[in-house]
Amino acid sequence: MIRTGSAHYEGLGKAGKGRVSTQSGVLSDARYDFNTRFENEAGTNPEELVAAAHASCFTMALSFALAKAGHEDGTLDTKAAVTLDKDGDGFAVTKSALTLTARIPGIAQSEFDRIAAEAKAGCPISKLLKAEITLEATLES
Repeated sequence: MIRTGSAHYEGLGKAGKGRVSTQSGVLSDARYDFNTRFENEAGTNPEELVAAAHASCFTMALSFALAKAGHEDGTLDTKAAVTLDKDGDGFAVTKSALTLTARIPGIAQSEFDRIAAEAKAGCPISKLLKAEITLEATLES
């Protein structure tokens, strides 16, 4: 299974303006640029997209793990806070902090903690944040 996202950027540096889209159409030419990333203007940015992906992936992984363990009902609310820090001349995403609030009837704290930790480690986006990244680049004239 392959899912895609795309980005288009016109102009360079702070003067550039970008649009980002997803295969599903949930995002379609959503604005992103220097001001949406560093100045909190309306639009999106890569870090909030990673945060949304991590929160949703972890929450779904946990939901399936809890169901597999025999739990039939509950609610899960997760927030991911992705940290972008200065790194020499550039920036680096240094952390994704998941904050979970769950209501699972009849689960013991120790079982919940174990299943949540396993879901965090096993979620594909958690794995992505440690994955090999490849690049195929073409310069057109």
